[in-house]
Amino acid sequence: PLWTFDPFEGSEMSGPGINRGLVYWEDGADRRIFHVAGPMLYALDAATGRPVETFGAGGQVDLRDDLGRDVSDLYVTARTPGIVFEDLLIQGTSLSEGPATAPGHLRAYDVRTGAIAWTFHTIPHPGEPGHETWPPDAWKRSGGANAWAGFSLDAARGLVFAPTGSAAFDFYGGDRHGANLYANSIVALDARTGRLVWHYQTVHHDLWDRDLPAPPNLVTAEIDGQRRDAVAQVTKSGFVFVLDRETGAPLFPVEERPVPASDLRGEAAWPTQPFPTAPPPFARQTLAEADLTDRTPEARAAVLDQFRRIRNDGPFTPPSEEGTLVFPGFDGGAEWGGAAFDPETGHLVVNSNEMPWILTMVDVAPTDGQTLKAAGRYVYTTQCAACHGADRAGQQDVPALTDLAARRSEAAVRQALAEGRGRMPSFGHLTDEQHAALLTYLLDRDDPPGAPAPEAVHPEAGALPYAHTGWHRWLDPDGYPAVRPPWGTLTSIDLGRGAIAWQVPLGAVPELTAQGLPPTGTENYGGPVVTAGGLIFIAATKDEKIRAFDKRTGRVLWEADLPAGGYATPAVYAVDGRQYVVVAAGGGKMGTPSGDAYVAFALP
Repeated sequence: PLWTFDPFEGSEMSGPGINRGLVYWEDGADRRIFHVAGPMLYALDAATGRPVETFGAGGQVDLRDDLGRDVSDLYVTARTPGIVFEDLLIQGTSLSEGPATAPGHLRAYDVRTGAIAWTFHTIPHPGEPGHETWPPDAWKRSGGANAWAGFSLDAARGLVFAPTGSAAFDFYGGDRHGANLYANSIVALDARTGRLVWHYQTVHHDLWDRDLPAPPNLVTAEIDGQRRDAVAQVTKSGFVFVLDRETGAPLFPVEERPVPASDLRGEAAWPTQPFPTAPPPFARQTLAEADLTDRTPEARAAVLDQFRRIRNDGPFTPPSEEGTLVFPGFDGGAEWGGAAFDPETGHLVVNSNEMPWILTMVDVAPTDGQTLKAAGRYVYTTQCAACHGADRAGQQDVPALTDLAARRSEAAVRQALAEGRGRMPSFGHLTDEQHAALLTYLLDRDDPPGAPAPEAVHPEAGALPYAHTGWHRWLDPDGYPAVRPPWGTLTSIDLGRGAIAWQVPLGAVPELTAQGLPPTGTENYGGPVVTAGGLIFIAATKDEKIRAFDKRTGRVLWEADLPAGGYATPAVYAVDGRQYVVVAAGGGKMGTPSGDAYVAFALP
């Protein structure tokens, strides 16, 4: 390598676990690379890799600063790069999404000095439009509504488009009654000033973690005989919202339809949600008994029994204590890889998951007057169970904590709770008493001498009455999705007609293919690219392959094995007249092995 920069050199801290890219800016000989590690935004000299001392404090800016309240003990980072417009770096953030979460305000930094040029409050302050869609004091305490997925930029118009995530806590909004602007919205801002130009909310009062998972595509399509500049926003629920680029007005009708009410105490689910009438959804959104797996009689009987016990009232069924079907699941539909647009055909190409998940809420009323260890279980349920499971058994991509004392010292566990580790956020917002209780529970030990009283743990450990048991894919007893295939698809959508041109399974399960079954599709993470030569390149699939499809028919023309899953969007470029396709093969999702390779292919 020409140079290496390690932001954690000399520190016991670890990186954020996921980093989806960098930002480059230049002005003559001044060339800079911007990236985020932990809570810090760094400006590096592109030639040397050394921090630019005149940017912020010695080359870095703390993303936790200047958010309107003290969030120094909360998790704030950025796993996806910002975007440069002129001499501004427009930056979003990734947040914890739990009961204690920072606000996701959008900010533009001066690329030379690191000073904040403007801030847009995604949780509006008093006097700002949208403030009335929250409780009056929400701006002081609510979090989320962050643009974690990146941005799109129309440089000619000077417009930046931010797709925002849900308000926190993800699955209970009894403390944030209202529609909750500007969460779950496409927000169009004047890139120079941060002034709101327009917004469009795709989910009101989100209770399903329906973050907008990718930046909108800037497209030009002939709609009703007229060429229109638009933004096309794909969603986790399988919708595409096609909006006028300058006004945000839908270019196909959108209907506000009634949706089910919540039965959780204190909750007030929004009575309607927006449903685009075109294009049609690119993923299934409803599930009936006929849609359940029939792979084997035993598998069908097992999932049918579960199906009859969970709540399933169609799209936007609220979270519940008996378990709520979320279909498509928390990872889409569309996910962070986003879509690709082909200007030749006017088609939007998007990969999608069709994996059902089950969301189960639990009442977390404190149990006063017991042991510190019991109080620690309460803290664990409100803070940790969503990822590590209610029984500490872990989930597909999250380790178990059942034998933590045998694997980690108390000091190591304390440090991880205080600072975060990998994908795990910091829990620095907990009190000393809550940390003591949580450690006692996690390390499975008796109450230590001089331990705080259990009742001292409860008041601030979690003010909300509900937590959830985690993000659970609904699988049959053999580990396959509980629904009939396809489990992953690639879809080409004609934006001019508002219709699906073709849809094919994306990926295969080798052992099922060996049994003579047609390709089922698989879960997939990472987006497609479309070329002028008529190809779609995409990796993304659990079977750890990269493929080329005919963009007009969806037929597979080529495929190759990767050393690990290519859960990233390929890059296509040319050097000296020769074309290349390169993909990051990092693996590590869906239980597949991790990797550390970039794999490049060249066209003859």
